[in-house]
Formats: sequence, structure tokens, C-alpha cells
Amino acid sequence: MATWPRPVVHWEIQALDPQRIREFYATMFEWVMSPGPIPQITNIAAGVGGPEPGPGGHIQPGDAGRVVLYVQVADMRASMKQAEALGGKVLQEPFDVPGGPTVARIADPEGNQIGLIQQ
Repeated sequence: MATWPRPVVHWEIQALDPQRIREFYATMFEWVMSPGPIPQITNIAAGVGGPEPGPGGHIQPGDAGRVVLYVQVADMRASMKQAEALGGKVLQEPFDVPGGPTVARIADPEGNQIGLIQQ
């Protein structure tokens, strides 16, 4: 018997060089991090045109276990270039999901995958 959906309430990105990765995400997505030994990301608003009532997700087969964040961006191509300029890498060129958004994949400087969703 279902009682209520369990929403994602927090996530973390682990890094070999946390300062470098903080700088990547702060610059790439304009995320503000609180100071301290475990910085919290404090200013992420709900996405424009995202699924209601909140984020959705799926489970699919892969070559390794991982969690991929999907972040909405205003300009897909500019975001991909910015990721490369910040030490990241483009993993997958933009493609249209049938009946859905345009998606691409990048990696941060440590290889963590990030999906970009065109706003």
C-alpha cells in the first residue's frame, strides 16, 4: 500500500578536489555555496517548465552505477562551451527526447556526469 512518494530532499557531489568542483558548479550554474567545512548549495529555484509537482527521474541500465543530475539551462550550446572552458567535457551532443525536452550530457572536471536540459 502506497503512503506517499518519497521526494529527493538532498543530494551531494563527492570530489577528489572539492574546491575545484565547487568552483566549477558555482560558475557553471551560478550556484551559491554557504561557507564552512561542508558547504551547502543555497539558491536553486524550481525549474521553468519542469515536471509537476517536482523533479522526475528514471532508472536505466548502464556500464556502471552512478547518479546523474539534470540541470536546466537557458542556452545549451553556450553551457556546453562553458563546461569545457571550466575543465569539464562534452559527453553527448544535444538530442530531442520524443515528446520531451532537448538534452545533452557533460562531465565536470572529475568526470561526474551532468545532464543539461534546454529551458
